[in-house]
Amino acid sequence: MESTDLRVFQAVAREGSITKAAMRLGYVQSNVTARVQQLESELGTVLFHRHNRGMTLSSSGKTLLGYADKIIGLLDEATKAIASSETPSGPLMIGSTQTAAAVRLPKLLTAYYAQYSNVRLSIATGHTQFLMEQVLRYELDGAFIGCECRHPELQSVPAFEEELVIAAASSVASLEEAVKRPVLVFTPGCTYRELLEAWLLANGLSQSVIMEFGTLEAIVGGVSAGLGISLLPKAVIGKQEADGLIRSFEVEPAYRHMKTEFITRKDSFVSSALQAFMNMLPGAGAGIAAEKRS
Repeated sequence: MESTDLRVFQAVAREGSITKAAMRLGYVQSNVTARVQQLESELGTVLFHRHNRGMTLSSSGKTLLGYADKIIGLLDEATKAIASSETPSGPLMIGSTQTAAAVRLPKLLTAYYAQYSNVRLSIATGHTQFLMEQVLRYELDGAFIGCECRHPELQSVPAFEEELVIAAASSVASLEEAVKRPVLVFTPGCTYRELLEAWLLANGLSQSVIMEFGTLEAIVGGVSAGLGISLLPKAVIGKQEADGLIRSFEVEPAYRHMKTEFITRKDSFVSSALQAFMNMLPGAGAGIAAEKRS
């Protein structure tokens, strides 16, 4: 079983299509098809179910994908370890929730790049659960998530703390009026959505109108326009509140504060670029590095 075949298999599994996998890898489609078929022949099992919408993993394929993620991740980690130098350089892939990326990361990333311009820094945004999965698959060096991390293969350090509020249009006079409006949230997997739903439940409130949005900007815009309400960090809506477009309402202390944590794999190699990044987090870098060396 060749590592190249595993990378092709992994790409097809992620994309759900030979065509998309070929584009992602820069291969011709016939090459991708041949490698998948060769892998299935070598293993003596069907890895994908083919249908007119693309390809989905079989039970054997799902098992192999778990091993492929680990094997490819370790190979990439080995490359990083060998190529690493004491001077921060090379690629650094960081994930973040949209709220942290919008409010907390601009200054941090600007300061980091000003000091370590040889690092090829890239940022990917997504929901907390999705980011955790990407770190577990070695696709991200680390990520900012909006909840406490309890996964046995991950470790975390505190990065930021946010004050959460119910955000509504400025025309909404009270919290009692606000909770009658539709709820604007991200798709399932978002910590802010989960916390808002828990707050509504704890207060005996039910909201049948839930509108899902893909971006933070869309949610803030919808709140400003009076479309509905959302639970957001106060720092996210600071400008709109100052401009008189949004009004915020406090929630109970149990729901008012959320810690953003920075996570990495426990077994991942800490490059000089990643170590330098963690050292710029409030009270973070040394803690993770010490655990990895122990």
